[in-house]
Amino acid sequence: MPKVQSIAGVDVAFVDDEAVCAVCVFNYPKLNLVETTKAKNKISFPYVPGLLTFREGPIILCAFRKLKNKPDLVLFDGQGICHPRQMGIATHMGIILNIPSIGCAKSSLYGIYEMPEEDKGSYSFIYDKDTKEILGVALRTRRQVKPLFVSCGYKITLSQAITLILEFCPKYRIPEPLRYAHNFSRKDARGELSI
Repeated sequence: MPKVQSIAGVDVAFVDDEAVCAVCVFNYPKLNLVETTKAKNKISFPYVPGLLTFREGPIILCAFRKLKNKPDLVLFDGQGICHPRQMGIATHMGIILNIPSIGCAKSSLYGIYEMPEEDKGSYSFIYDKDTKEILGVALRTRRQVKPLFVSCGYKITLSQAITLILEFCPKYRIPEPLRYAHNFSRKDARGELSI
């Protein structure tokens, strides 16, 4: 993984038959906002669990084409290799964009794990139920809150992903770049800020 000086958070909101993508770039390690872009378009693929890239990928690429500052790392609200095909949106889009990426999901999609201890920074490995391969971690980013499901996307190790996600969560459960992108995409989609 190259030296990280900037991080982008990516999130997509859906309203009626339209998708709105926000890409928010922050510097690192200060996490100051550097740039935001948005793209909006008609939805061309139905929601199918495990095939998120086909639904969100085109609008994400539209938003990335507008960026002036290419990030060194991208966080996706979704899975990386912790996926039935080991090809979640963070892996798929990381390869297409050729940018190191991390999948950081709010819920589990695939694999087996035990709930981690309650302290911030505690985690438990997520295993493939058939091969027992480690696919990611259930990670506590705040004490006594639900864990996030973190996995490698592209060109990053799991230990690097864990360290970075914890650094990106100084105040909230969700990493700051993803939290900002989530709010920004919904503000555009609904005309108001969703916290």
